[in-house]
Amino acid sequence: MVADPLTREWLREIVPRAENLADAYAIGRPRGDSYEEMIERMLAPVRRGRRVCALFYGHPGVFAYPPHEALRRARAEGHEARMLPGVSAEDCLFAELGVDPGRSGCQSYEATDFLLRPRRYDPATPLVLWQIGLVGVEDVRAAALWSAEGLRVLTEVLLETYPRAHPVVVYEASTLPIVPAKIARVALGELPAAPVTALSTLYVAPLEARAVDPAMARRLGIDLEAD
Repeated sequence: MVADPLTREWLREIVPRAENLADAYAIGRPRGDSYEEMIERMLAPVRRGRRVCALFYGHPGVFAYPPHEALRRARAEGHEARMLPGVSAEDCLFAELGVDPGRSGCQSYEATDFLLRPRRYDPATPLVLWQIGLVGVEDVRAAALWSAEGLRVLTEVLLETYPRAHPVVVYEASTLPIVPAKIARVALGELPAAPVTALSTLYVAPLEARAVDPAMARRLGIDLEAD
């Protein structure tokens, strides 16, 4: 399950019998049905005693239901299975936007879930929202299509916390070293008109930093007046 035809052809040169799990997608087909097909296609040769290696773009365990579920079912059936880490879009975002989650933390949510299950999130901490082009979308769509109405709703909700001029970044990580990432810096109020695809991630910059709690500093033995 790779993101581009170049990588797919490279893999087929190494393993000619490799299958493309993206074939499970079809325009208008519920994503849940596509995921179920992928899972069973991975498990079918395992059940026949074969060794199977499944490759996914990015990190195979980040916003990727089929790998997790395939591992769960395989282990439940008594097969040995493990996941190896990869580089996710969030890792690329940290590097290319210069965001250090160790400074003031980071909040990360899937955009639709962020709206359906309201959080008490901290606007003084960076906010990362995944799949902003697929807000409310349950079926499979062409790569160029995205939910304009879902993006408008997301923008309206964020404007309840942030000012219209607040800076945000529409980000899409590169899947090839020869192709640059897509980075569009816009004001939050302009987000509905920003260049968004089904692969876009939104980075919302934090508001002013929170003040240090003097009482807690004393408990921790930290001298706030020291140089």
